[in-house]
Amino acid sequence: MVCVHLRGKSVAEARAILAFTPRAVARDWSKLLESAVANAENNHELLEEDLVVREAYADEGPTIKRFQPRARGRATPILKRTSHLTITLSPRR
Repeated sequence: MVCVHLRGKSVAEARAILAFTPRAVARDWSKLLESAVANAENNHELLEEDLVVREAYADEGPTIKRFQPRARGRATPILKRTSHLTITLSPRR
């Protein structure tokens, strides 16, 4: 739900959106955005002011499988789901 608001925005706008989004996952998106900006500046020599969020999406990651003991010697599965967060930055055209 958070990544939909980031697509097509400049880095400054994306930071502002994430700062005021009342969801816990906004902190993870913010850390990912800062990492992507740092990589673009250091590895590709791009300026932060020229960067735009082209893609932002969350894919399904590996599922950790556990079991919860229940009554009468039975067990029920617990699926701990994870996700992969992806942000793609590109220079403004």
